[in-house]
Amino acid sequence: MDDKYEVYENARNRIKQKKRLYFHFVFFLIGSVFFIVLNKVLKIGETLFENWFVWAIFLWLFFLIIHFINVFITHRFMGKKWERKQLDKLVLKQEEKIAQLEKKVTLKM
Repeated sequence: MDDKYEVYENARNRIKQKKRLYFHFVFFLIGSVFFIVLNKVLKIGETLFENWFVWAIFLWLFFLIIHFINVFITHRFMGKKWERKQLDKLVLKQEEKIAQLEKKVTLKM
């Protein structure tokens, strides 16, 4: 029963991650159009820096790409299975160190 709950929670978290990414993408599209309208139609910021919206959109696109990499690429390599393997390795190392310390203590007595 515990494994089913863990699988369910993992699936639920993945759905949340993907949903946030899709929301970020839609928000990026709407925001990009908004920046273009601000600059080209309403002439806001034209005196400050011509075509500033291009840099703003590229910066936002960079963060969107990082978000995409985090959801679809990094998660594959560092997902739940990776966490379990790392945890098992660390527990095994700690158990070996404890066994060595116990051996040293029993030899000294």
